[in-house]
Amino acid sequence: MKKIVLIAAAAGLMSLAACNKPADTSANNAADAAVIDNTAGVMEDTSNATTNEVVGNAMDAAPEATGNATTNAM
Repeated sequence: MKKIVLIAAAAGLMSLAACNKPADTSANNAADAAVIDNTAGVMEDTSNATTNEVVGNAMDAAPEATGNATTNAM
């Protein structure tokens, strides 16, 4: 009789442990999704800032390049 109770208790504990794993995994997945979302936002912001700076520099340099081309053509 002791063995049956021990086996039943062990089975119950194993079932309880198995049921808790998906909840933990779901929390980890949610945390990972938040990190990925934040990283994507940072990358997008960095990309936009870099693009704006590059375009701004090109626009600043365009009149000078045009002036040089005109001077060299004469």
